[in-house]
Amino acid sequence: MSSAFSPPFTPPDRLVPTLRQDGYAVLSPEGVSEWLGVPVADLDALHADWFHLPPDEYLKDGGRYRTRRHACFTVDGAEVVQVPHRAHWQPVEYNALHGGMQRWFAPMQEATVAQPAWQRLMHALADAASGLRGVQRWYVEAHQFRIDTADGIGRPTPEGAHRDGVDLVAVALVGRHNIKGGETRVFEAAGRRGERFTLTEPWSLLLLDDARVIHESTPIQPLIEGEGGWRDTLVVTCRAGEFQGD
Repeated sequence: MSSAFSPPFTPPDRLVPTLRQDGYAVLSPEGVSEWLGVPVADLDALHADWFHLPPDEYLKDGGRYRTRRHACFTVDGAEVVQVPHRAHWQPVEYNALHGGMQRWFAPMQEATVAQPAWQRLMHALADAASGLRGVQRWYVEAHQFRIDTADGIGRPTPEGAHRDGVDLVAVALVGRHNIKGGETRVFEAAGRRGERFTLTEPWSLLLLDDARVIHESTPIQPLIEGEGGWRDTLVVTCRAGEFQGD
């Protein structure tokens, strides 16, 4: 396990080769901007939506630390289509805590998914998935998360280290405020190698080959006691064939 806590950033032109070699890759905010062909400011403009996410009513650990929205898309070539709002479902084999249940989260805001930067992100992630598995239609789920420290501790991955049952997982740090923790950990699914680092810059982006690696994020706590803290992320998954639960 590496003792380095800074993300091992990959140049955008090495993204797919690095994914194929290591099972994961991390882009810096500047790398994401170059990869998408949009300014970081256009991505930052999406952040306002995270301040109005409704509570996650499905947390089985009894916590009140997570708010979220959810949306689903298909990406086929140049066409990005948002599908009718649907439940998020995972098998218990991939999510022992929340698997096997239909979770109807609030839908993402129309104004958010209409942004050109959002459309570019959907295209780029589908292209990365095609770089791993071949060109095809991708079934994409997007999750906006805020994990807060209102109760003293927040858990980004209450299910623990896991895979998601998809082909590609992307985790973007959208912002963090007055917190410690939130370390990202990536492990080989069939091996001993692992990596640990902390995403601190908004719009740093981690991409994972879900068949090869498992991942988790450690709990967060307030940096200054008595003051609220939060960690905002965007998680996008690409799956071949169909959405989970179909």
